Amino acid sequence: MEQHNLQPRFKDSPHFTDFWTKGNGKQLTEFSGAELNFKDFEKFSHFYYHVDEIGDEVVKDIYLTKKYTEASREIEQYIRNGVSENDEVPQSVKKMFVQTQEIPNWLDYDLIKSGAELCMRSNLDSLISLRDYCLIGGYDYAYLNKPLIATEALKKGAVKRLSETLDFWVNVTRYDALEIHKKGYEFAIKTRLIHSYARLSIKKHYKKWDTENWGEPINSWDMMATYVGFSLVFLHSLYKLGNTFSEKEEKGLFHLWKYVGYLLGIPENLLPDNKKQATEYFYLWTSIQPPSDKDSVLLAHSLLNESLENPILKFEFQRKNLRYLHICCTWFLLGENVCKRLKIPDVPFKSGFPMTKRIINKIYDSTVGREARIKKGNKDQMKVLKDYLNITQNSNFH
Repeated sequence: MEQHNLQPRFKDSPHFTDFWTKGNGKQLTEFSGAELNFKDFEKFSHFYYHVDEIGDEVVKDIYLTKKYTEASREIEQYIRNGVSENDEVPQSVKKMFVQTQEIPNWLDYDLIKSGAELCMRSNLDSLISLRDYCLIGGYDYAYLNKPLIATEALKKGAVKRLSETLDFWVNVTRYDALEIHKKGYEFAIKTRLIHSYARLSIKKHYKKWDTENWGEPINSWDMMATYVGFSLVFLHSLYKLGNTFSEKEEKGLFHLWKYVGYLLGIPENLLPDNKKQATEYFYLWTSIQPPSDKDSVLLAHSLLNESLENPILKFEFQRKNLRYLHICCTWFLLGENVCKRLKIPDVPFKSGFPMTKRIINKIYDSTVGREARIKKGNKDQMKVLKDYLNITQNSNFH
């Protein structure tokens, strides 16, 4: 593989320094107690050019040798029935399933349960956090988005993209979902292979790919940053919206995503155990990312306008109102600089809805029992997912 000498090239840029001295980066540092420096930069930077080679080999052996539906059925059989050393299957399949079927010695299912419960009991705040902080905030990192642009995600549309993200997130954050052969485990393996399929496709067809600057497509370091989004950024968003959580729930959230990352083939030493570690890892990664570009703005606006395109709500005024509420949350969660870079529309009374939400959450947390909140949160999240799947699986919806 070609050698690249990566440096923290944007560490003196205004977008980087503003984020870490004034914006959400400063808040994350205070929230986590992180110690920020570049002494470990070289320990992580080579992962920008590192990929999940095991997943890639499985795709070459299974998906690229037969029809897609046939290949998918075969993989589903392996996921649901398991693969042993004695099975007559391609070596790559054996290698991947031996890794994913082996329970790491650090895995604690009780902690995963606590993390899943936090995701469920935060109810619709979880979905607001995923959409208006984690997803749209990720669009501010121009190079991170390049695989989405290369695979023409914009043509697919934000409703479909959101539906897929929601389907994955909900299915890996339910009770016992990540046990071997269960639904969350299945989603993790399939997502891993989708990443490999996309990566091989980009390398074959997208001639403009700039490896020096963008890293390998869907590289391990970018994957780490994405999963810091699901753990650290998600947790910070819940906190900003006035949710409370126990030390065990917080630890459980990081543990859950560490295991999902492990199943996805992200190297273990890239997967943080807690918010302090996650913030320090994230700091290093952000130093190689330029600010939003025109692709970032297109992706952000595609997501903002999803509320208008989505037929879940029957009337146009409802859709416009939902878009307004998401814009309010985006300004509240991401802050002024990021919103201006992404050209998020400025709207009147934009802090009203999020501040009201904070007050309601404080009251709700202190008056409604934890078990009742978990049960209601699970029910409400499953209802949103069902609505999205009903729409995106309808052949008339484009």
